[in-house]
Amino acid sequence: MNSPSANQSREHLAVEVYDTTLRDGAQREGITYSVADKLAVARLIDEFGVGYIEGGWPGAMPKDTEFFARAVDELELRRARLVAFGATRRAGVQVEDDPQVRALIESQAPIVTLVAKSDVVHVERALRTTRDENVAMVADTVAYLVSQGREVFVDLEHFFDGFRHDSGYGVTLLDALGEAGARVGVLCDTNGGMLPSTLGRVVADVAARTTTPLGIHCQDDTGCAVANTIAAVEAGAIQVQCTANGYGERTGNADLFAVVANLQLKLGIEVVPPAALSEMVRISHAIADLANLAPDTHQPYVGSSSFAHKAGLHASALRVDPELYNHLDPTVVGNDMRVLVTEMAGRASVELKGRELGLDLADQPEVLTEVTERVKRLESAGWTFEAADASFELLVRDAQSGERTRPFAVESWRVIVEQTARGDVESEATVKLRAGDRRVAAVGEGNGPVNALDNALRTALNGMFPELAEFHLTDYKVRIVDGVAGTGAVTRVLVDTTDGHRNWTTVGVHENVIAASWMALEDAVAYGLLGHDLPGADGASS
Repeated sequence: MNSPSANQSREHLAVEVYDTTLRDGAQREGITYSVADKLAVARLIDEFGVGYIEGGWPGAMPKDTEFFARAVDELELRRARLVAFGATRRAGVQVEDDPQVRALIESQAPIVTLVAKSDVVHVERALRTTRDENVAMVADTVAYLVSQGREVFVDLEHFFDGFRHDSGYGVTLLDALGEAGARVGVLCDTNGGMLPSTLGRVVADVAARTTTPLGIHCQDDTGCAVANTIAAVEAGAIQVQCTANGYGERTGNADLFAVVANLQLKLGIEVVPPAALSEMVRISHAIADLANLAPDTHQPYVGSSSFAHKAGLHASALRVDPELYNHLDPTVVGNDMRVLVTEMAGRASVELKGRELGLDLADQPEVLTEVTERVKRLESAGWTFEAADASFELLVRDAQSGERTRPFAVESWRVIVEQTARGDVESEATVKLRAGDRRVAAVGEGNGPVNALDNALRTALNGMFPELAEFHLTDYKVRIVDGVAGTGAVTRVLVDTTDGHRNWTTVGVHENVIAASWMALEDAVAYGLLGHDLPGADGASS
């Protein structure tokens, strides 16, 4: 395939998306998929609308062999086609006799991607064979798989490093695999050391010297995997290999979601159904859950901070027109714009944040001023409201009403921590509060002082607020704000809570870590009882 001319319309250039989350992405440190996980990830990737899903290496990995066996009956792909990954025949072995090649056939995958050495240094030192035999290994295996009814791609490992050693050998391989029937030869930046300008020149050079269609596979060791992938497409590549969330060995691979969004929204090349873009955030986070990894909050397009604005200058402009500081409408990729309220906040930030939370402060200048000044004072003392929207909303409601808007009022609390003669550590908490016209004192025990306080507070309120049974603390984070003071430093605590339908985060700050924890716990319960829809609350209403 000839490289596209400089004036060729980008809208008419077809590009295929090939996902390798289940094979290359699974090489990320800390990821261990079960076969059931792999099937679930494959369904999500298919839902996103990619063309190809590489399921793994049957024959080399027992789990991958099982995946392909189960996929026959359990995996119904609506758009993507399943790919098996494997090696060419070994040097000096007939292709029909190679067990690795047989395993690829037995996987029943309709498409096979072969990995082959394209760097003469690797051919001679790692494979310990000749250049000609390596070419024959690739061509023989491709021809055999095609004769067995398989579509074939070939990943040319270390292509760009090899290009520096011998700029013609990789082209020889591309011609050979193309003549043998492979549909695409994929240029792999295996060590991830390329930069976009250099990579683009190499791809354009190679595309002009071969008729075999080219693909691109980039690792992210220079932080350029996405940019390198885009550069390759602009230079003539027609297939992009990516992983969900950029998962992969070392620093990872080209991020599927960033690559797709850049191709489709920035270059106008449609690679997935347009409606699929709005599912990017959901699919990205669902895959992160299956990988047992927290979503990257700063990931382009799909991160929760992708469209978050902190500086007051940004907020002032955003109040006039959200497009002034967003490179696209966040809803296009299933995301939302957020305004972060910090010590950098001005009145515009507070107003926008209030609007985001359903609290209109535009006609309340006194409240705006009070909240803005209070946020600045609190943040200078170690508080942060960037991730604690619930505590910020309670602060605004207090300013609007002129008093603490809580469904209960705490009189006092205390915690006793005791180590027994057997070495057991026991915690007991007592909480005294008022709700409406009732005064309640309750005791709670726990596996630590914070757990004991949480149990005591719930015991005190359960009879009046049965919805508390649905509240669950999902995360508890402690950070030392000023480490210079050692154990006497100010501590900041963030508590994440859910009721099964919504999630919220609250914050507490104090020199005493238990007191900081109590502040976050009290806000968590108060916010959950108030709910999003109530304009305020007092007494015992919920």
